[in-house]
Amino acid sequence: MYKSAIFLLFIIINTSNKYVIAENDEDISTDLYVIEGKVFPWENGAPSGWQLMTHVMANGGEHYGFLREDGTFIISNVPSGSYVIEVVNPNCVYEPVRVEINSKGKFRARKVNLIQTSQVIQVPYPLKMRPLTPFRYFQVREQWRATDFLFNPMVLMMILPLLLIMIIPKIMNDPETRKEMEQLNNFTNYNMPEMSEVITSFLSGGEKQKAKAVKAAKKRQ
Repeated sequence: MYKSAIFLLFIIINTSNKYVIAENDEDISTDLYVIEGKVFPWENGAPSGWQLMTHVMANGGEHYGFLREDGTFIISNVPSGSYVIEVVNPNCVYEPVRVEINSKGKFRARKVNLIQTSQVIQVPYPLKMRPLTPFRYFQVREQWRATDFLFNPMVLMMILPLLLIMIIPKIMNDPETRKEMEQLNNFTNYNMPEMSEVITSFLSGGEKQKAKAVKAAKKRQ
C-alpha cells in the first residue's frame, strides 16, 4: 500500500518537472530573434566568390551569419539586447552598425558612435552594409620630386646667397631705391662719439686731475 503510494507520488513529481522544463524551453525559444540584412560588394568590382570570403558577426563573434549568393544574411537565435554588427572581409572595410532588440521584439538600428554614445543616428532596418574603402595593407613608396630637392636646407643655403648677390646690385642701380637707402642711412647716423674717443678722454681726464692735485700739494708745502 505504502509502496504504491510512494511510486505514484514519484511519477507525479517527475511528470511535473518535465512539464516545467518544457514550458521554460518554450519561453526561451520564443525570446530568440533573427537579425537580417544585406551586404553590398565594392563598386569598382568584387572578385568572384566574394560571398565566401565575407561573414557577419555580432558582438565580436558571439553570433555569426554567412552570406547568400545575393549578399543577404541572417543571424539567428539572437536573444533581446544590444549587438554591434560587423562585416568581416579581407578586401574592404565596412562600417559597423548597432542593432537593439527590446523585450517585445522591436528592432532599432543605429550608427556606432564610441565618442558620443548618447547620440542616436538611426539607419534603416533590415541592414544595408556598404563598403567604405578598400583595405591598404602596404604603404605607397615615396617617389622623388623636384620640390624635395629645392626645399632641401643645404640647397637653400647655396641658392639664396647667389640670388642676393645677383639681385641687390640691380636694386641699388635704381635711383629711387638709392635715395631711400640714403635717407635710411641719414636717419640711422646719429652724432654719437666713438668708444675709443670716450675711453681716451676718460683716461686723459683722470691724469689731468691727478696732476692738478700734485701741484696743489706742492704749493701748500
